[in-house]
Amino acid sequence: MLRDLAVSPSTLIDRDHIARTYEAIHPYIRRTPIVEVEGSDFGLDGIRIVLKLESLQHAGSFKARGAFANLLLRDVPAAGVVAASGGNHGVAVAFAAMKLKKPARIFVPEVASPTKLKRIRECGADLVVTGERYADALAASAVWAAQSGALEIHAYDQVETLLGQGTVGLEFEEQCPQLDSLIVAVGGGGLIGGIAAWYSSRIKIIGVEPEAAPTLTRALEAGRPVDAEAGGIAADSLAPKRVGELMFPIARAHVKSVLLVSDEAIQEAQRTLWKVLRVVAEPGGAAAFAALLSRRYRPQPGERVGVLVCGGNTTAVNL
Repeated sequence: MLRDLAVSPSTLIDRDHIARTYEAIHPYIRRTPIVEVEGSDFGLDGIRIVLKLESLQHAGSFKARGAFANLLLRDVPAAGVVAASGGNHGVAVAFAAMKLKKPARIFVPEVASPTKLKRIRECGADLVVTGERYADALAASAVWAAQSGALEIHAYDQVETLLGQGTVGLEFEEQCPQLDSLIVAVGGGGLIGGIAAWYSSRIKIIGVEPEAAPTLTRALEAGRPVDAEAGGIAADSLAPKRVGELMFPIARAHVKSVLLVSDEAIQEAQRTLWKVLRVVAEPGGAAAFAALLSRRYRPQPGERVGVLVCGGNTTAVNL
């Protein structure tokens, strides 16, 4: 177990520990499929696009990986677990806690979508809606953890969370070892941090953020995690106040660039994924594809581009 290792967090977030984490969690997660298509299907000639559909993961997003990693690799007290979330992390922790028969309390902000709130309740977790943004829910969850003794499961700034999300990279490489680049949406950075740790600069990793929530962009400009704007259409999944401390050195070392996309580009990506592939993606889940479709990222001729569709918790209305 990782909890038995007396080493610093920075030495844990590597390929070896991601592989070991995968061994622990794979009985509880789906090996999500990939879909390889010609870029010309989307008006992008001369490239191959490989989409990995984490939108089909248990609980509707990649977050299930980090949730199970935390519950399986850490000691869970009788008080159970507590998490703060814009929505998807809360759904994932509630789902994992239900499967492993552990109590869970989830704090979410008022911007969380009704779809995600419904799923948290369906998993049997105690749900508390508080504050306008993720940071407000996080503060409230910390108070509850101190009062109850529940284990805090951070959405992105926790070793086990990063290791769990890194298993997306492990699977993707097994399914498509010929990738030249991989485009990944960024919120708090747990996903891109784990994936970048797995690939370790062996392919080009491109981050994508909404223009209204440029957390990693601001951090890279400042040389450290700093507060950023937290709005936009994907605010319930890609808009924390700042990226995590654990992921930042990984991103600085292994993320090639970070691109910003508009809310309109994200909405168009949602519509296009549905129209062409019948793939349902929530705004945060479509952000990576938006960078390609809007040509914010311009691949080289012949490039094989991986795109992570990281979440599908939406009612899919008006697609």
